[in-house]
Amino acid sequence: MAQPDTIFSIGPHVPFLDTLAEAIIDGRVAPGWRREGPFWLSDFTIYLPTRRAANKLSRILADRLGDTPMLLPDIRPLGGDDPSQEPFIPPYEPVELPGAINRFKRRLLLAEIIERWLAVQGEGAFSAPGPGGFSGAPNGAEIFALADSLGTLIDDFTIARLDPRSLKGIESDQLPAQWQEHLDFVTFVLDAWPHILAAEGEMEAAERTNILLERKAASLEVVHGDRPVVVAGSTGSIPATADLIGAVAKLANGAVVLAGLDRQIDSDTLNDPGHNPHGHPQYGLARLLRRLGTVPEAVTELAPHDAPRTKILNAALGLPDATAQWQAIAQGLGAGLEAGTEGLSLLVARTPEEEARAIAVCVHDALEQGKSVAIIAPDQTLARRICAELARFGVKLDDAAGTPLLLSRAGRLVRQAVSVLANGLSAVDIMALLRNRHVALGLGRGQVALAGQWLDLGVLRGQRPLPGFDGLRRAVADNLEGATRRPALKLDADKAQAVTALIDALEAALTPLARLMARDGFAASNVAATLGETIESLRDVPQGEKQVPLEGEDELARWIEMAARQGGRGPKLTGGGLGFALDGLMAGQSVRPRQPDAEDVQLFGRLEARLMKADRMILAGMIETVWPEVADPGPWMSRGMRLAAGLEPPEKLHGLAAHDFLMAAGGPEVVFTLPERAGTSPANPSRLIQRLEAFVGPDINKTMQARGVVWVEMARRLDATGLPPQPAGRPAPKPPAAVRPRRLSITEAEMLLRSPYDLYARHVLALRRIDPLGADPDHAERGTLIHDILGDFLAAGHDPADGNAFETIMAIARERYGRLDAIPARRDIWLARFGAIARAFLDFERDRPQIAARMAEISGKIELPLCDPPFVLSGRADRIDRTTSGGLEIIDFKTGQVPKPPEMKQFFAPQLPLEAHMARTGGFVGAEGQTEGMAFIKLSHGPKALEITQYAVPEGMCLSEVIDTTFALFQNHVSALLLRDDFPMAARVLPKANQRFKGDYDHLARTEEWTLLDSGEDGE
Repeated sequence: MAQPDTIFSIGPHVPFLDTLAEAIIDGRVAPGWRREGPFWLSDFTIYLPTRRAANKLSRILADRLGDTPMLLPDIRPLGGDDPSQEPFIPPYEPVELPGAINRFKRRLLLAEIIERWLAVQGEGAFSAPGPGGFSGAPNGAEIFALADSLGTLIDDFTIARLDPRSLKGIESDQLPAQWQEHLDFVTFVLDAWPHILAAEGEMEAAERTNILLERKAASLEVVHGDRPVVVAGSTGSIPATADLIGAVAKLANGAVVLAGLDRQIDSDTLNDPGHNPHGHPQYGLARLLRRLGTVPEAVTELAPHDAPRTKILNAALGLPDATAQWQAIAQGLGAGLEAGTEGLSLLVARTPEEEARAIAVCVHDALEQGKSVAIIAPDQTLARRICAELARFGVKLDDAAGTPLLLSRAGRLVRQAVSVLANGLSAVDIMALLRNRHVALGLGRGQVALAGQWLDLGVLRGQRPLPGFDGLRRAVADNLEGATRRPALKLDADKAQAVTALIDALEAALTPLARLMARDGFAASNVAATLGETIESLRDVPQGEKQVPLEGEDELARWIEMAARQGGRGPKLTGGGLGFALDGLMAGQSVRPRQPDAEDVQLFGRLEARLMKADRMILAGMIETVWPEVADPGPWMSRGMRLAAGLEPPEKLHGLAAHDFLMAAGGPEVVFTLPERAGTSPANPSRLIQRLEAFVGPDINKTMQARGVVWVEMARRLDATGLPPQPAGRPAPKPPAAVRPRRLSITEAEMLLRSPYDLYARHVLALRRIDPLGADPDHAERGTLIHDILGDFLAAGHDPADGNAFETIMAIARERYGRLDAIPARRDIWLARFGAIARAFLDFERDRPQIAARMAEISGKIELPLCDPPFVLSGRADRIDRTTSGGLEIIDFKTGQVPKPPEMKQFFAPQLPLEAHMARTGGFVGAEGQTEGMAFIKLSHGPKALEITQYAVPEGMCLSEVIDTTFALFQNHVSALLLRDDFPMAARVLPKANQRFKGDYDHLARTEEWTLLDSGEDGE
């Protein structure tokens, strides 16, 4: 039983630590202690939940005392101090306890146990559903995540001081088979875990804390005597902490100061599990009061006055049964309802990005008014966004939780190095690593950057190097020898030598890691040691050059040292899964900010923010799954199993989140922020916000949103020009005629008709499309391969009627498709499908006895006397066949769309007629003559491997007239658009209807900004 007048509370509407300091100084807390001389305060021992709160209270006390000479009290965070720091006071000798096992080592041990258990469970255990069944056993990251969740369950049992035998209280016969297997496994682990720890010479950190807290509670009276001991701000959610609080309450000058206790609560209801009270903000306090043997009414309130805000929050967050009284409570508040919400604002943004920007504006607004700001952001991603947005205002702020090591610059370098090898030296991974400014490879950063650019353009863009570093070297040699097909950059000898040196240095740096990943199985310690060597080689700089500091390098070095000491502990890792396993291996490691934050702006997580106050409190990310978090019982035991074993249900986390919300929302100015969308889905406002909105009513809710929308609108105007949005118009440049092209290919003739702007970009601006880095082979590349194979077959003089023609053409195909050896699966599929095209092609050729000669991939040109020098039309025809009658048949093979008959009749498909004119005028040497027929042949991997479309001639015209008319129209367009200055080279004048792909210059023309607004877009 607690001593009378030893239990206090401080309401949410006043600053907790300031009020506590004032109550200690003025004698309301520990009134029996004489406050005389400069040493009386040093006799106090004060326990607070966090070290941050302890430091803050020290500063507050120093400010309150001013110039008065006074020694400050002993202020400690709760959690159990090391016995070596305690004085020797018989009979309480320091207890020699084993060291606490660190989380990383525990993760490895538990992951190893789980891996062995999964090996005997079959493929169904924890396998994720996928197309056609299960996607396989958990990967490395998932096993480590399972280990962490199992560790959390061990912590739950340890903190609750439950004997593993309590699992026998679960009626396993009523459980599904899966839960029965999990229960057997958990029972085994809980029984074996103490023995495993004993063999390691260590103990659970939670158990060690329990023992230290129990010892502290038992020794309080001896250690402190009648000197004052105050424990403040704790909810006593950990039983050992609650025992310590109870022991303090029994001291003659002990004092317990609770945070935000509602003295009107029905503690009996909150202690009745039948009412599901675990998510209530007062649940933890009610349980603590019952342990202390007192009731809420007996608690002394230290806040100087009641406040409508506190009444509103307590009512809004009440148990479900209490919602029936909301209307009566609101009416009883009267004008206090509006007064209590006077400082509340609700900031609703469209997206998390806009939310972070609006928060930054809100912070800047407060700083301009000389106010202090505290931001509480449980979501670390949102916290990092807020820091980034604040940087534009010159406010330097870092998340108190730090940046996860794997997401720091050091972690990024590790991930990039592993990805290069895990993904088979993919182009994207290679360039991502080489573009990391910390990669010098002993060559110097400048040389790596320059040679990396040559490697990118000369070897990787649009090419398919063979696997491995030798494949990259072969690709460099091919480029130098001129064997590379249309490289983005032609390498000279010096560039090739620099690129080869870069490849050699990169291979040397990654060789230790490559050897490790090639092994069948390796331990985490092997990974750490090898990564340390690899990162050192990647960052190596030439003699005399200074190494660039790397964010997180110290933390990474400590992690490597810690992991390297673990020997063979942990699951066996594989090279293919190492990228996933890094997530689990480095989980929980953070890079803390090195520079102190501004004093007037603080960014906290929920735990760090407890008891902290500022002039403006910003509660960020107020959506479900963030505040409160998901009440997940974990993968090992269901909610019912936890309750049957004597554990608290997972909704207890909701109660703690609600209590944090209650304490933070009591300030004079509070801004709640939330996005309407999270990712691609709508975001649900937090239940805490929904309850508050429902209690205060729609009118006050609109007022709260009106206050918040000011910052949202300011955020939206930050990057605005002040003018209404003006979509770009259709580009129509008018370059001088002298710089317009004087030479076109046959395929560009249609471009001249449909989009002269593309010719402007290609010839006047000299812009050429560069293939995306690491792009998969597309339909265009497949079409090029098919054209080349068919052309090579005929150019080599092979006869389609020959009995071995199919084997011959497939041999050519295998050689051509060899450029896809880096992606063998795609190569084999395409090669198999080409077999159908080859058979159809040979059948087509055999059914044409009228053909006397076949000419494939024949190039030619003609000169048009339209200017001086003459205009040149050039091109390469897929096929020009000479018939037995002496005429010509022109064929164009298509792997894409074939022009539609209306396009041909309207002269919008000029390619074949222009080829026919060139043949008639001697443009194709060896293929001169009159054209008797023109056709498109569609080649595909579908059911119809070959489909013929004869060129459609307008009614009343013969083929010769079509050729003449097409050529005349082409000359007219050349004269008007290329030989004169006054006609613009406009974009998409006659776009193809239903074109499935974007043009090479659509992004430059910004077509998506004006095509839907331009009434002429649907002209065809």
